[in-house]
Amino acid sequence: MLRLTLRQIRAEGLRLLLSSLAIVLGVAFVAGTLMFTDGMRAGAYARAGAFDRHTDLAAYARRTPLPPALVDRVRAVDGVAAAEGELTGTAGVVGADGRPVLGYAVLAAIPTDPALQSYDVVAGRLPQRAGELVLDEETVADQRFALGSPVRVGGNGGPARAYTLVGTVDVAGSSRDVGGPFIGVAGADALAVSGERGYGRIMVAARPGVDRAALADRVRAAVGPDVAVRDRTAILDEAVADAVRDRRQFELFLGTFAAVAVVVAGFVIANTFAIVLAQRSRRTALLRLVGATRGQVYQATLGEAALTGLLASAVGVLAGVGLAAGLGALLSTLDAPVAGTITVTVRTVLLSLGLGTVLTVVAAAVPSWQGTRVAPVAALTDAAVRPAHRAGRVRLAAGALVLAAGVAALAGAGATGQVPLVAAGGILAFLGIVLFGPVLVPALVRALGGPARRLLGVPAGLAVANAVRNPRRVAATATAMVIGIGLVSAFVVGAGSAKAGIERAVDARIGVDFLVTGIGGDLPAPLAGELAARPELGVVHEQRSRVVDGVEVRAAHPALVRRTLSAVDAGDPAALGPGTVLVHRELAAAHGWSVGSTVPLAGRSFRVAAVVADDNPVLAGSPVPAGHVVDVADADFAGLFPAVRGHLAEVDPADGVSADAARVAVEEVLTRYPTVNLLDQAAYKTMLTGTVDLVLGFVTALLGLAVVIALVGVANTLTLSVVERTRENAVLRAVGLSRGGMRAVLAVEAVLTALVGTLLGIALGTGVAAGGMAVLARLGGDFTLVLPWGRLGLIVAVAVVAALAASVLPARRALSQPIVTALGAE
Repeated sequence: MLRLTLRQIRAEGLRLLLSSLAIVLGVAFVAGTLMFTDGMRAGAYARAGAFDRHTDLAAYARRTPLPPALVDRVRAVDGVAAAEGELTGTAGVVGADGRPVLGYAVLAAIPTDPALQSYDVVAGRLPQRAGELVLDEETVADQRFALGSPVRVGGNGGPARAYTLVGTVDVAGSSRDVGGPFIGVAGADALAVSGERGYGRIMVAARPGVDRAALADRVRAAVGPDVAVRDRTAILDEAVADAVRDRRQFELFLGTFAAVAVVVAGFVIANTFAIVLAQRSRRTALLRLVGATRGQVYQATLGEAALTGLLASAVGVLAGVGLAAGLGALLSTLDAPVAGTITVTVRTVLLSLGLGTVLTVVAAAVPSWQGTRVAPVAALTDAAVRPAHRAGRVRLAAGALVLAAGVAALAGAGATGQVPLVAAGGILAFLGIVLFGPVLVPALVRALGGPARRLLGVPAGLAVANAVRNPRRVAATATAMVIGIGLVSAFVVGAGSAKAGIERAVDARIGVDFLVTGIGGDLPAPLAGELAARPELGVVHEQRSRVVDGVEVRAAHPALVRRTLSAVDAGDPAALGPGTVLVHRELAAAHGWSVGSTVPLAGRSFRVAAVVADDNPVLAGSPVPAGHVVDVADADFAGLFPAVRGHLAEVDPADGVSADAARVAVEEVLTRYPTVNLLDQAAYKTMLTGTVDLVLGFVTALLGLAVVIALVGVANTLTLSVVERTRENAVLRAVGLSRGGMRAVLAVEAVLTALVGTLLGIALGTGVAAGGMAVLARLGGDFTLVLPWGRLGLIVAVAVVAALAASVLPARRALSQPIVTALGAE
């Protein structure tokens, strides 16, 4: 039986080739993911302690920043050789062209004491005093900064000021590599640039020979109980945990898409073995007739599957190296901070080989068991070659129930606001399609084949008949496409709906010509005042809020406040000014306030100018109940909460000033603030929705492999069907079907199969997206389902073109044999 199995693999290698391709692609995705993430993890481990090579102890802030005076107190502790404060935040660099350098920039306080300095210096040196800075080597190269030249840096603390560039450092792969510039300055400068009042931690270097445990106790006594003190081991452990945490999440993210590819490959493999073993029915019966037991035949078939899976998996591991390199290149084009090289480990190789082999064996198990049910006597008759059984009533009933349960779960997700229901509904709906597929898919093929028959005539009719001849086969082929297309459609529809919701929110809440936004943080403290001082600008409003005693206090501008209100119950919102407030109806009703009432806020009293309402939904997890909001004038808010900043300022030109003149005035102010950005409404929408497009493109690229594997399944099924119908096709050619007609038959069959899978996938993805949007709307936000017909049409078009391409090789095979030879084929 072993020799027979090996001979069958050699003799029928072509039949298993496309099935092997599905295994290769699935294993390649898994192996490539593991190689890529192993490289990222190795790089993260290598750089985890990059900034603490000389740190023996560290004191960490728990609730409030550590004041500079505490650094001096720690420095004075017996046994301390050096102590420096460290913080990390965000800032901005003004480029050589006078414009901010793009990208989220990390600001860090670098120790000036050599005993604590542990950065990897590429050129120059680290800062030794205030007024000096270092940048990452990529920013220096891109901007062509020269050592010793002034570089302007600014942050939340105020306008940009010049610092002397004294060195470049390598932070790639570390926690301070986030895709944008890295800015390192002395501790005092970091406080000034960031606007922070203290440090995040204090780094300590011990004197030689000092007992570390005793020193830690003395430092704890110096800093007090509200500050955590950790030794070197704890510091490095935390650095490693932080370094790999995001990598693990990313690995899980990629692993999810790898699992999708593997599941699709499993469908293709199972369908391939079902077809191949059905075509071997007479041979199997002959083996039984000459003495082979059913168990031997079954074991031989599984051995064939195992060997096929092992060989294909080995090729998949090799392809995974290229896939990992491609994934790294893709992330690099997206400016993602990717560090580390591709790492091939024994674990990855063995896991990938085992996964591909086991997947093939498991996928072939049921078809192999069914293939051994041929009775030995069937070898003497045509009973061995019999049509496939129809799906049983139990299966169809279960499919209908599961499909209905999935639809109900998706419908109930919005009513309950439960995200798990969306996932459960999608899975159940897919399982329902799988179970109900032998009835649903042929019915859809017939329905879609009607127009094709009227358009193409006999070839289309033959294609429909061929496609529905074996319901289980066409259902399995189409179902493989449902997975990939369904997920792509869910992301496409969800992204389109989310973008539409964001744009509606901007239209409803933003009615000014210009918006000034913070890049990765709040606006610098002096910025709004400087903008308001420009005579070209009439409205300057910084959006700020603060929760006090269960009430949200919001800064408001009289000229803009009406736009966010849905109703005015009493009073006049235009009366908002110094000493007055607008109270929302739910809060007014709870306290019995009306126009003219006195409202206490943060130790001051204000008069109610109007009772208003705002229909904006309350976000899930909001610290205040719906409608418990008070709007106060900008100047009063600044007096109540001077330290509170916002991330967005609305700006309108003054009366009689053109938009172009106002833009120039704003830009003149912003040249000194590299952490802010000037946008109009259209650009603001693009900024908010840009991340959605970025994620959609990345996800679609990853899911594309699953769709490719499914299309391989279409080509595989069609090729094996051509082998099965060799004599039949020869008869058709003998009675007058042209070579072009034969190509048309196979092309229409491939297109109908792919089209049914695509449409079912789009329907499934749209249902999942609808459930997700309903959940988002319930959690808070103006989100409704929006169908991006253009992108959905593009998905259908790509599937049709790919199906046509998949029919080329089967058609060539069908036409390769002379008619007389094909008529004599067994």
